[in-house]
Amino acid sequence: MPTARTTPRVGAGRKVSMVAAVALALVGCSTASSGQGVASAGAASKVIRVVAAENFWGSIAAQLGGRQVAVRSIIDSPAADPHDYEPTAADGRAIASADLVLSNGIGYDAWAGQLAAANPVEGRLELTVGALIGVAPGGNPHRWYNPDDVQRVINQLVVDYQRIDPADASYFLAQQAAFETTALADYKAAVADIRTRYAGTPIGASESIVAMITPALGLDLVTPAEFLTAISQGTEPTAVDKATADDQIKGRQIKVYVYNRQNATPDVQAQIDEARVQGIPVTTITETMTPSTTSWQQWQTAQLTSLRAALAKATGR
Repeated sequence: MPTARTTPRVGAGRKVSMVAAVALALVGCSTASSGQGVASAGAASKVIRVVAAENFWGSIAAQLGGRQVAVRSIIDSPAADPHDYEPTAADGRAIASADLVLSNGIGYDAWAGQLAAANPVEGRLELTVGALIGVAPGGNPHRWYNPDDVQRVINQLVVDYQRIDPADASYFLAQQAAFETTALADYKAAVADIRTRYAGTPIGASESIVAMITPALGLDLVTPAEFLTAISQGTEPTAVDKATADDQIKGRQIKVYVYNRQNATPDVQAQIDEARVQGIPVTTITETMTPSTTSWQQWQTAQLTSLRAALAKATGR
């Protein structure tokens, strides 16, 4: 949701038609030989072709794969909305030639699964985050904000890489160790520091993205869950939920307000303005990687650093 939304999402049927059209355009181009895809135990080293639906997952996939993996992320711009993306023939060709397709699932990027199904390839692996962690469509899709879910994706990616390229199994384990201990060091430190200093602190938020990280931080997200979900889905929150969220701000029941600056609806902007009137520190997050040239952990750490500063200002510690 990189642009502000005030109305429900529409066009699902059109997107299905687009996927079908892309599939027809690729008929005859997606058949793989029996040797493509998962390698045998004695296979030689190879460069694994990965197509990620979104660049936040693609960033992690690329860092884990190192020199043995080439990653193409379909959604790679902060201005693109993964929910409403319409795939192109080029996307279909990329998926048809991939060794591994990585998507979020949970209704977030249904076009990716449809496109993969429309371009079947023998031996290709498909890693769908929702299926991996057991969250069905209708659940909170923003799993790249949940540290435990990210760890499960890391683990599975390494397993999948080893399956496709067993000759480099030890290399992928070394990449994982370096990623978890070095690349993620600042991110993990920021999570631990916020939890140590500010556990139990009540905060408010504009949408359900924030609900994915607050448990790990130990923060108390008091905004009604239904309000968070409505803003995330581009639907109208109920009057009761909106009034509750507004009253929490006006009554200074929260210490910090966190909003997605890629989705500042009129309701959200009114809450931002009121929070500032009440002297409540306001900080931001984004749904997709901003800037697109950053890494997943740099993006997340920068946001956590801003949140920590807002908490320090609000609490004096």
